Amino acid sequence: MPRRTATMLASTLVLIALICAGLLIKVPYSEMSPGPTVNTLGEVDGEPVLQIKGRTTYKTSGHLNMTTVRVTGADYNMNIVEALYGWLGHDSLVVPHDTLYPDGKTEQQSTQENAEEFSQSQESAKVAALTELGIPVSSRVVVSTVIKDSPSQGKLHAGDVIKAVDGKTVKQPEDVAKLVTQHKPGQDVTFTVIPAKTAATAEKAGKEPKGTEEITLTTEKAPKEDRAIVGIQAGTDHTFPFEIDIKLADVGGPSAGLMFSLGIIDKLTPGQLTGGKFVAGTGTIDDKGKVGPIGGINMKLVGARNAGARYFLTPADNCKSAASDTPDGLTLVRVKTIDDAKKSLDRIRSGDTAGLPSCSTG
Repeated sequence: MPRRTATMLASTLVLIALICAGLLIKVPYSEMSPGPTVNTLGEVDGEPVLQIKGRTTYKTSGHLNMTTVRVTGADYNMNIVEALYGWLGHDSLVVPHDTLYPDGKTEQQSTQENAEEFSQSQESAKVAALTELGIPVSSRVVVSTVIKDSPSQGKLHAGDVIKAVDGKTVKQPEDVAKLVTQHKPGQDVTFTVIPAKTAATAEKAGKEPKGTEEITLTTEKAPKEDRAIVGIQAGTDHTFPFEIDIKLADVGGPSAGLMFSLGIIDKLTPGQLTGGKFVAGTGTIDDKGKVGPIGGINMKLVGARNAGARYFLTPADNCKSAASDTPDGLTLVRVKTIDDAKKSLDRIRSGDTAGLPSCSTG
């Protein structure tokens, strides 16, 4: 066999071996890529994303798109070829597996956690939107979670309204922990509650729930900490003056809060927030309208631009990262609060975009 032919054959065999190895050898990395975007003013599967009943709504136009990130599953192991392709590509991001699934978290656990965060973000979006519009929203402190095998199991239940602890009125969820930790582990603490069923029945009837019960619990020592606990997580439950439903499946996490809030405001007010423009964005939202940072910002920018967005509402804490790699044709708009977002939409609608608060890499 001629030397040149033998060399080419050997090189080909080595290349084939390397490709096979690259396909077979798994690496501890996962991939993030742009997910679908959804217009909160539009419809999905023939149903409006935002459904409001019992209150006058107004015609909207344009786009207020929430954005998502698609990630590989917890049980999926990338091979070297896939990792290299992802690293070299512009529309995906390869990150250590533990970044997406820390502490050995399973895909099922991650999905459940994301679903809970998504539900909470919807609640906060409604509160923030109505508060911004000056529409009163009543709230109450409730038992959110009861930990298995804790002193509270079987005595307190999710949805119970917490009125007082040791006779002291509870106004915020954090008040519960403060009052419980005034005890030493092993001491008794008394909760004054309205049972969840009683509260639910009253809410359906449009009445204020009445009829409290006294529940005495014996505290225990917190794991790895010398403080008293009873094994619950307290949260806030809101009662809205009319019905607001967010119909969107297969989405998780808290990052759509800002865009849901803006969509609700647009539907509840005359005129049109976007003026027909295509605006996308992201950001968590709390009950007071503060916008928080999210993960996967660069993938969301790509997804938004691919969908046709021209402006992107960007949480201030994500601005530096977003500005470092902004898709052509997309204008980043820095926001810290829901009021910031509304003012920027006013400028976009009027065409006065020169004064929009921008993101920078500094």
